[in-house]
Amino acid sequence: MSGPAAWCAALLDPDREVPPGLSTWNGSDPAQRFTVYRNNVTVSLMEALAETFPVCQAMVGAPHFRDLARAFVRRHPPRSPVLARYGHGFADFIAECTLAAPWPYLPDLARLELACLDALHAADAQPLDPDALAAALGRPETLPSLRLGLHPSLATLGSPYAVVSLWAAHQGDGPAPAVNPDRPEQAWVLRRGRAVLVLPMSGGDCRFVRALQVGATLGEATATAAAAASDEDADAAGGFDLTRCLAVLLREQVLTGIT
Repeated sequence: MSGPAAWCAALLDPDREVPPGLSTWNGSDPAQRFTVYRNNVTVSLMEALAETFPVCQAMVGAPHFRDLARAFVRRHPPRSPVLARYGHGFADFIAECTLAAPWPYLPDLARLELACLDALHAADAQPLDPDALAAALGRPETLPSLRLGLHPSLATLGSPYAVVSLWAAHQGDGPAPAVNPDRPEQAWVLRRGRAVLVLPMSGGDCRFVRALQVGATLGEATATAAAAASDEDADAAGGFDLTRCLAVLLREQVLTGIT
């Protein structure tokens, strides 16, 4: 390994030797200067992760989070100069990392925080005119074949842990209320205006949205969501209600088209 590859490898791994050929303007020891630079880069990336995953940091404590962040930085250097988007592999990393074993809900909590970040940076889209939806819903014979366009910020998340409640408990300035993490929760994540919202929903609601996002018709998406809600989701997620789902989509202005 030589050139830029050797430089990058040594930059994030303190066990590697300083790349050969370095010199300093004042004749000081390049190894010492490189160590300072290495530390600054690592700390900057760790701080970027802390900015993206503040609730994860609050749950495990700053010292433990720094250990997780440092391990991630050394394994997954950034591939973009935009540090605000750094950390897309963090949830999968901590799911396999023994350092995070005491917090089994942490990977899904990280996925929720990342979904919030993605929603914040998602493209804009004009919401559907309510009159257009009302006109379409006024023709019952065409309802099953309708396809609904959804705002680019809308995403779904489901977890066997109460990550939605854990996230919500850390959104205020006061002390976070106690939350029992050992219960499943699902949510829609979306942006309305400049605000990112996390809405607790049922498992059927989430399957409904995911079906629409891959091109299913309204009839197909409803059947998928209702079937799922009738078996494994019925008790844990409260089932599926099409009218309520459409009302929330319209209220939050994430319906963008109908064909």
